[in-house]
Amino acid sequence: MTVRVRLAPSPTGNLHIGTARTGVFNWLFARHHGGQFILRIEDTDSERSRPEYTENILQGLRWLGLTWDEGPFFQTKRLEIYKQAVQTLFDKGLAYRCYTTAEELEALREAQKARNEAPRYDNRHRNLTPEQEAAYKAQGRSFVIRFKIDDDREIVWNDLVRGKMVWRGSDLGGDMVIARAAADGIGLPLYNFAVVVDDMDMQITHVIRGEDHIANTAKQILLYEAFGAKVPEFAHTPLILNQEGRKLSKRDGVTSIFDFKQMGFTPEGLANYMTLLGWSAPDSTQEIFTLEEAAKQFGFERVNKAGAKFDWAKLDWINSQYIHNMPVDKLTDLLIPVWEEAGYQLIAGRDRSWLEQLVALIGPSLTRLVDAVPMSKLFFTETVEFSDEARAQLKQEGSAATLKSIIAALENHQLTEASAQEIIKHVVKEQNVKKGLVMKALRAGLTGDLHGPDLIQSWLLLNQIGLDKPRLIQAVKQAS
Repeated sequence: MTVRVRLAPSPTGNLHIGTARTGVFNWLFARHHGGQFILRIEDTDSERSRPEYTENILQGLRWLGLTWDEGPFFQTKRLEIYKQAVQTLFDKGLAYRCYTTAEELEALREAQKARNEAPRYDNRHRNLTPEQEAAYKAQGRSFVIRFKIDDDREIVWNDLVRGKMVWRGSDLGGDMVIARAAADGIGLPLYNFAVVVDDMDMQITHVIRGEDHIANTAKQILLYEAFGAKVPEFAHTPLILNQEGRKLSKRDGVTSIFDFKQMGFTPEGLANYMTLLGWSAPDSTQEIFTLEEAAKQFGFERVNKAGAKFDWAKLDWINSQYIHNMPVDKLTDLLIPVWEEAGYQLIAGRDRSWLEQLVALIGPSLTRLVDAVPMSKLFFTETVEFSDEARAQLKQEGSAATLKSIIAALENHQLTEASAQEIIKHVVKEQNVKKGLVMKALRAGLTGDLHGPDLIQSWLLLNQIGLDKPRLIQAVKQAS
């Protein structure tokens, strides 16, 4: 058997981390077994589906590296297939037209509520005579198409995550609506029905999705059996929770996948983190791996039943590992658009070689890509603003004279790492001051602060674009 799995998002919103994590688990399982990963867009909700959401989903999956083998397939292009499937159930006597009005359904729910009963349809139109149907049609009533569910039926499956699952037909709320009416009799299918028809048609062998779909699974198994189809295996993964143990929501600061991109996360780091939201490698100490590496080890025996708590600190740490181990040229490619979006103009003098030197300097200190914006600001501005600490340092006795001596020395030196060290030694001796004073004054003058990246490398970068002497002259004025 060839493993075939699918991701089936609805384009009623942007790609969210919950859907993306489901995509990751499907992709890992397919690759582990040498199978196929199919993408299906469930777009039958015509009121809320938007093409821009579809494009967001496709781009988000590509950005994460979740390439698909077939698709994307669109449900709105498969309506004839659903109509034929509904007709099959009619022909088998397993479906019927229900003319119950919205008002009648509401009255039924209110009566059940008054009796402290769970809401369920009472199957009142399951066995209408032709005359009764004709009378309802004459009244101008519209209808839905329902699938017959035996209340006494026991539905059992072995969930790959949760083990044996048992439901009764009486738990499913009565006969299930599978399609609405249309001018030609059969209209748009509803979720549970379309999913089953699609999965049968696409020969899906394993359905991997969130635990919030468990109740749907019992209904869908009945539909598979009604069609005489092989029932796929099911794996219901844990929900993603916030730190308080509640289902993750936008209120927790977690939104669409591209919002994570805007926050400065790398696709590799985010994908790596999502593999750990509910799964752990056989070597539980291993936490850094590519999707391909994780796929070799992936299995549902190591997927937790309990909810997976979202941990920003861990995501930051994983992301930092990818940044710190990234080749300078690749990291430069990622940081250029970040700088440009921040309004930093990559003006003449800041060529590719200079940018790569800057990336090599700040890269080891980055947690997220956007951290490069404040960290490198001093390299993209003509002047700097002095912190209170820097001002205090510049006003210390000896600082101004030290900076003047450095400015004079620059007239006679081609600045290199070696000559920078020589200048510092010369100034220490000439001014008869401690090296610490020289270094602090130099840092304050060049960067406007007493903390930051390596001082000598920063000086070399500023010197290459002619900003070191003007900064030091500015600092001398600040000191006076």
